[in-house]
Amino acid sequence: MKYIVCEKPHEFLIKEKPMPIRQKGEALLKIRKIGVCGTDIHAFGGTQPFFEYPRILGHELAAEYIEGDAAGFKPGDKVTFIPYFHCGKCIACVNGLTNCCANIKVFGVHIDGGMSEYVSVPEEYLLHGNGLDYDQLVLVEPLAIAAHGVRRAAVKPNDTVLVMGAGPIGIGLINFAKIAGAKVIVMDINEYRLNFCKEELQADAIINPMKEDVVERLMEITNGSMPTVVIDATGNRNVMNAAFNYISHGGRFVLVGLQKGELAFSHPDFHKRESTLMSSRNATREDFDYVVDCLKSGKIDPEKYITHRAEFSEMIPNFENWIDPKNNVIKAVIELD
Repeated sequence: MKYIVCEKPHEFLIKEKPMPIRQKGEALLKIRKIGVCGTDIHAFGGTQPFFEYPRILGHELAAEYIEGDAAGFKPGDKVTFIPYFHCGKCIACVNGLTNCCANIKVFGVHIDGGMSEYVSVPEEYLLHGNGLDYDQLVLVEPLAIAAHGVRRAAVKPNDTVLVMGAGPIGIGLINFAKIAGAKVIVMDINEYRLNFCKEELQADAIINPMKEDVVERLMEITNGSMPTVVIDATGNRNVMNAAFNYISHGGRFVLVGLQKGELAFSHPDFHKRESTLMSSRNATREDFDYVVDCLKSGKIDPEKYITHRAEFSEMIPNFENWIDPKNNVIKAVIELD
């Protein structure tokens, strides 16, 4: 079977190897669609933490169930799966926080992932398609990341949420914050994405920090109160550091984006507001189930996400075009027959 491997930063190769041998307790899946995400882009660029090369990327996956003994699944079923393999024994797992397991193995990050024609995965992580098509299923994992971030922030209808970064995860954050009833402000330097969020996602306000003073604009939008929730989806340290100035008194700052360095902020300013800082990592089965329900009920429209497509054999020549901002990519998807 064919697979694509990131041999080292800035180098993909397409290779062949034998079909995976399904072990007891595993399911053999045929990959049908692969979403390209920020993790893949950072891995390709050499800026992804927790990473070693060579690595087969890919953890946003829609697949066909081929064989296995998983209860309730049969050959031909459309499926996806939770790509965060947890140990079940650490303090996080014991407390139900499998998304931040101390010994976590993320498919396509710590272990080889799904940029492959077939994979074999533990049955316990499978998710029924529940009538969703492959376009919907390939979005479940990134949407679950966003759903988890909004849940971590405990977003309520009376909140004003600033989402920083209007990539696929940021767009999911906007969607779920709006579903929660909040007012949403979007900040990005890409005018196409900002206009997309305003027109397609009904963002209440947009800010381009290259053209506007962010603090002044936020003060204007919030009548001087500042956002009660700030969520970062940029993974940019400078953006994160600056955002400590954007939080309201009693506000929450949630880091969904990830970067390699250290954060710095004024403790007195942070303390006087009794601000809350938290990270949001991966997602739980609860988040995945919620996303499936939102997709089934039409609260999330996959056509607003998937803007670019390529066949598996054409992924490598397309990848660098997808990560070029001028090409206005929201979500690129690799398709397999």
